[in-house]
Amino acid sequence: MSDNIVTQPHSVSCTPSRAARELDLKRSEFELAVHLGRIRTTPDEGGGGRRVPRTEIDRLRSEPGFPETLRESVLAVGTGDGAALMEVPPTRFTRLARVGLVVPVRFYLNRYRAVVWMYLADELRQFAADKTNSFLLTGRTPETLRSQLAAGVDLRARNWRGRHLGFLLRQTDGPWQRAGALAGFLDPLHVAEIVKDPYERAHLNRFRPGPPAHGTPGTPGAHLAEKIMTADHPDEIAWLRFDLERTLDEARADQPAPRPSPQPFRSTPAPPKPVASSSLPEPAPTHPAPTHPAPTHSAPTHLALTHPAPQPDTPDEPDRPTRGLLSRLRRRRST
Repeated sequence: MSDNIVTQPHSVSCTPSRAARELDLKRSEFELAVHLGRIRTTPDEGGGGRRVPRTEIDRLRSEPGFPETLRESVLAVGTGDGAALMEVPPTRFTRLARVGLVVPVRFYLNRYRAVVWMYLADELRQFAADKTNSFLLTGRTPETLRSQLAAGVDLRARNWRGRHLGFLLRQTDGPWQRAGALAGFLDPLHVAEIVKDPYERAHLNRFRPGPPAHGTPGTPGAHLAEKIMTADHPDEIAWLRFDLERTLDEARADQPAPRPSPQPFRSTPAPPKPVASSSLPEPAPTHPAPTHPAPTHSAPTHLALTHPAPQPDTPDEPDRPTRGLLSRLRRRRST
């Protein structure tokens, strides 16, 4: 699909808001027209979203009955107006929608956080005009439908998901984008079971669309929109899982998911060689700090430190002359 799309320079294309003004459409009407394929868009070469070619605007403006015809083709109505178009009571209209005979085209949340389903007026007129549906509009509801309603069947959200998925797939440009669109309708746990590689899962999440904006992320309205966006029927989940696996195989064959580049090889540095003890400088000797006894009197400290303590008394040595006289007397006696 990407080979058939030529990106338009800004001189020959315009933004969606500018295109809506030139086509005399409200922004919601313009988005629905794009959703339904009434207005063709192209990707912006600068990565700024979708743009509308000038040739497409000229084509729509040249059609007979513009702009009323274009605006009428994207008119969406609620349950009350839809029942009036089909000339049935609102309760019967709701039953037809719950069993999937009329399909919503979009939804919004009212101030009470209740889901309000919107239906395309053109489709409702066509359904009512088809003679094969006349038995559904009058008389008793067929037994098969009554049994489904009694079992609590409500296919409005599922049918909207199928329609919205078709719109997203028409906007994709490759297998990874298609896989991302499919993953957007599955619970993240289902996606993790299918895509076990974390790098593939991260690449896939780049193309995973979110639900239509309904309030700030994390608010009850946003949680309700996420719930409507997520498949909850077992057969619907099985179909989405199968299609996601098949599309992922195509995506891997087309272009593998990017991975971080391997780190360059770095040899582990050798540990430092031990240095011989003789070459190391000897550590400076450490001496314990000298201790001095506390002074016992009030003498100044500098006197106690500069004068050594008195030594104990020692006997005086005898005089040398006296020692010599005694020696001579001893020698005489011996002779």
